[in-house]
Amino acid sequence: MTTSPVTATRSSTASEPRTAEIVREYGPFPDAEVIHGVTHDGRDIWVATGARLLAIDPASGQVVRTLERAGDAGSAFDGTYLYQIAEARIDKIDPATGEVLASIPAPGHGADSGLAWAEGSLWVGQYRDRKIHRIDPTSGEILRTIESNRFVTGVTWVDHQLWHGTWEGDESEVRRVDPDSGAVIERLRMPAGIGVSGLESDGADLLYCGGGPSGKVRAVRRPK
Repeated sequence: MTTSPVTATRSSTASEPRTAEIVREYGPFPDAEVIHGVTHDGRDIWVATGARLLAIDPASGQVVRTLERAGDAGSAFDGTYLYQIAEARIDKIDPATGEVLASIPAPGHGADSGLAWAEGSLWVGQYRDRKIHRIDPTSGEILRTIESNRFVTGVTWVDHQLWHGTWEGDESEVRRVDPDSGAVIERLRMPAGIGVSGLESDGADLLYCGGGPSGKVRAVRRPK
């Protein structure tokens, strides 16, 4: 049975943002000029750098594994498999072997940004369209859409909270939004000149923020 996508109300702007508390920086890494997607497998931080995926030990900051898989936007982990946006598709990847097990069309047809896994679905950011789509991970069907009032970069879920990155010009924030209405609940403003590309939670107190062309990943403390 086909369900029609549900679109949430465009988000409003919350009160003045807090300054993001950056607790650690990782990188830059050899042969990784740009950080696109970021995810976390419960142990390592995975980053998409264009031509390959790197696994980074969050304690040492060292690259511990490399997969020769394309990735020019968001990354996600479902507890077993990696998902990676590559051009106009989303690849399902076995992290043990690097094998692509399946692929589905990306909803933005190449204009996609962040990627997250939650509630049995993939959540896909669309940068300039200012949207987050919940999609079926098997078919790619759009199940519902949340609208933002800012460009959407990385997307993550933690403790039933939906967070996404924004990056317009020299201004970048990490925002917590209501997953039903899209209303902005909390804003963390990044320091001037620091942008957020990919975004992922460590499942606890940190949000890992890809730094785009800086080649860095920054750990930001998630407010309680």
